[in-house]
Amino acid sequence: MHAPCAGPVESPSRRVHIELFANRRVIIVPPRVGVRSARCRARLWTVDPTGIVQFERPARLGALFSVWGRELTTRRLLSFRGGVRLYVNGVRRRGDPRTLSLRDRDEIVLEVGPFIPPHRSYLFPPH
Repeated sequence: MHAPCAGPVESPSRRVHIELFANRRVIIVPPRVGVRSARCRARLWTVDPTGIVQFERPARLGALFSVWGRELTTRRLLSFRGGVRLYVNGVRRRGDPRTLSLRDRDEIVLEVGPFIPPHRSYLFPPH
C-alpha cells in the first residue's frame, strides 16, 4: 500500500462483501489488504479473510484492486483471463467492474469461467 494513511483501522466504516470465483474456484480476499499498521490504512481495507471490505465514501471497486495490487478489468480477474461477470445483490451488472460504486452492505460477486449462481445477500456481523 503506497497511499497516504486514511486513519486507524478501528474507525467506523461502510462495508461490502466480495466473493471471487475463477474457473469454479473460490478466491480468498486476504486479510490486511490496505492496512499498514493499526493506525494507518488506505481508504479501502480488509481485516480478515471473510471477503468483507471496509471503505470510506466515495469508493469504487477498482480502488480495492489498486490498493491490493491486483488486476481487475472486463477481461481479467487477478491472474485469470476471460470475460469478468459482475453481480451486485444477485443482479448482473454490465460494463467495467472497476467503475462500480460501492454501497454499504452490498453483496458483490465477480466470476470468470463457468457460471456459479451468485449470492443475493450476506449476513454482516455487528461492527
